[in-house]
Amino acid sequence: MKEAGRLALNKVQLTINKIKVEFSTFFALVIFVENSEIRFSLIFRMKMPKILFLTTAHRHDDDRIFYHQAKALKKEGYQIKISSLSSEFQGTVDGIEIESYAVLEKSIAEKRKILEDICDAYMPDVVICSEPLAVISAKKIKRKKKVSIIYDITEWYPSMRMIEPFPFPLNIIHAVKFFLIQLYAGFVSTNYIFGEETKKFPLAYFFPFKKSVILPYYPDDIYIHQNIKTLKPGEITLCYTGQFSEEKGIGNFFSVIDSLRKKRPELKISILLIGGSRKEKDERYFSELLKKYQFENLRIEKPTSFETFTEAYADADICFDLRTLNYENHHCLPIKIFYYAASGKPVIYTDLKATRQHIEVSKFGYLVDPENSDSISDLIINYVEDPKLYSEHTHNARKEYETKYNWNRIRNSFLNVVRKSLK
Repeated sequence: MKEAGRLALNKVQLTINKIKVEFSTFFALVIFVENSEIRFSLIFRMKMPKILFLTTAHRHDDDRIFYHQAKALKKEGYQIKISSLSSEFQGTVDGIEIESYAVLEKSIAEKRKILEDICDAYMPDVVICSEPLAVISAKKIKRKKKVSIIYDITEWYPSMRMIEPFPFPLNIIHAVKFFLIQLYAGFVSTNYIFGEETKKFPLAYFFPFKKSVILPYYPDDIYIHQNIKTLKPGEITLCYTGQFSEEKGIGNFFSVIDSLRKKRPELKISILLIGGSRKEKDERYFSELLKKYQFENLRIEKPTSFETFTEAYADADICFDLRTLNYENHHCLPIKIFYYAASGKPVIYTDLKATRQHIEVSKFGYLVDPENSDSISDLIINYVEDPKLYSEHTHNARKEYETKYNWNRIRNSFLNVVRKSLK
């Protein structure tokens, strides 16, 4: 028993040295017998800090929140909980506690009350929030204990879809209102994580004294199914994933394929679509496109789980994102480009400001005007006629991911933000 007592103490000491953060502790009384004498020993046991993720717009199993950030923190020994208002689930997955409710249709006051109650019950040391309502809801707990609120900004706020339902001039009034809410959330937050450089406005400019870090959407290699292909003569498979909507560029994608088949009627073009339409107007739009173009060799797959996403498009030769050019899109970095690169897929993407700032796309694809279908189809023909170029881009894509765009390169930056917030 004496030996067991010493081992317990050594284990606690090693854990402290490894984690190098402050812990609250409690005492455990150990009783053991040595040479017929009863002896007592006090040992310290650590109570790991609690980290709470709050989100209104993302699911509890969001790729950034659950699969990257939460799992990274869990591996470090922290207690983790995720609460979302976009999905229904209560339980524990991979040691991560989840309390989420599908209540987006409820009023702002009701949603805020749910988040506040979760904070009160969990009493976290750090709250990582994804939206202004989550930040404002977490503010209440500051009255009861010292807590840091990290605002992880991955969406442009206010988004166009938030303003869309209102006619002029109400749309301008609501845009100003949402902008002020964003500023208030920035004021309440302790520090920031920005998904990309273009998301720093306005908070980094209004609150330059608050610490911030850029944390892009780089994937962990454990979620990547690598499939570097060689083009088959006379064949090509073109892939589109995501929402089937005009704004996301499904119409532009179809227009490119129509141009390609007119220029190269002998080329066997296979089309792989993975996703679906969220709104009724998008369903009508997509149905009209299908009737208009009447494509052969068209395969439509439903959205897949995050773990199997890169396997779903393994057959693709080129991956596309031809979303429309507008102010909001220019400030939003398309996340899936990193997954395509990791899989070894050349890409053809809309020439967006955020994409230009963060990725050297020219090494494994092209940035284009999404409405210029003729020039885009010419780029596809270049690949068909120059297999060496295609092969170069496939290998460059994987190399760029391995050297620049993988989660392990930024994992410690994220963990350091949390560690510093606990001090």
